[in-house]
Amino acid sequence: MSLSCQYAARQCVRSLPSSRQPTLRCANAAVTRRRRQESRRWQSTEAAAPSNPKIAGIVDQISQLTLLETADLVSTLKTRLNIPDMPMGGFAAAGPAQAQAAAPVEEEEAAPKQEEKTLFNLKLESFDAAAKPKVIKEIKSMLGLSLVDSKKFVEGAPKLMKEGVPKEEAEKTIETLKALGAVVKME
Repeated sequence: MSLSCQYAARQCVRSLPSSRQPTLRCANAAVTRRRRQESRRWQSTEAAAPSNPKIAGIVDQISQLTLLETADLVSTLKTRLNIPDMPMGGFAAAGPAQAQAAAPVEEEEAAPKQEEKTLFNLKLESFDAAAKPKVIKEIKSMLGLSLVDSKKFVEGAPKLMKEGVPKEEAEKTIETLKALGAVVKME
């Protein structure tokens, strides 16, 4: 609406007969009153106020924390109280039957099975001085380094060669380097 239209609308409202104005005011007052009650309900702390003064003090202190401090508080409480990370609704969604079914699962998790390690780290421990050129060439081709970098790498032994290598590939690499005169360990 343009400014002149708004002005005209205001003048029309003001010029309405006085018999209609009280009705509008009563309706507006009822709406305003209802909105105030709703906002008070959400802003009220009296209904949720704890009766214990010690708890009230803790709540006051927590409400003054920053977001980072609150996250730190939560993680500290989880570690101190041994509370596992649960997906949202984990406790509330479980009924009595589900809670009983969950108990055996927790017992199984308490005694974890010894899982076989599938990924290994390869570490060059040492090498024969006579086999140094052969080891340097093999490291160069394996790791894709330049000749100078592979020489520095071999001379800096013991050094970690590869991380997260599958067992079969790690064993092949160990056999290849062992045949050349190097000692490689799988960790």
